[in-house]
Amino acid sequence: QVQLVESGGGLVQPGGSLRLSCAASGSIFSINAMGWYRQAPGKQRELVARITSGGSTNYVDSVKGRFTISRDNAKNTVYLQMNSLKPEDTAVYYCNIYAVLALPSRAMDYWGKGTLVTVSS
Repeated sequence: QVQLVESGGGLVQPGGSLRLSCAASGSIFSINAMGWYRQAPGKQRELVARITSGGSTNYVDSVKGRFTISRDNAKNTVYLQMNSLKPEDTAVYYCNIYAVLALPSRAMDYWGKGTLVTVSS
């Protein structure tokens, strides 16, 4: 069993900042990658940012230069620092890990329940 607990969402004005956190717990052997996805009303879920166990990152073009993803491997925690927020960043943000629970199982995706980010004046 894996639990992903997200925190840090909320209401913020345009231009403001928020920091999302996601802590993974349970019987986890290894986490290959951690990331954040988002889903706005009426739209498909999209990848926002992803970080591998080695620290390589990738971002959706719309957040490059504004969002920063990081992880603490010792705490199995991933963060998303969001700056210069725009109304179009409004969405439910989901934490994702690609992890192996126990050998010889293969890596699988696990999801958090989501946290709402609303950017509005």
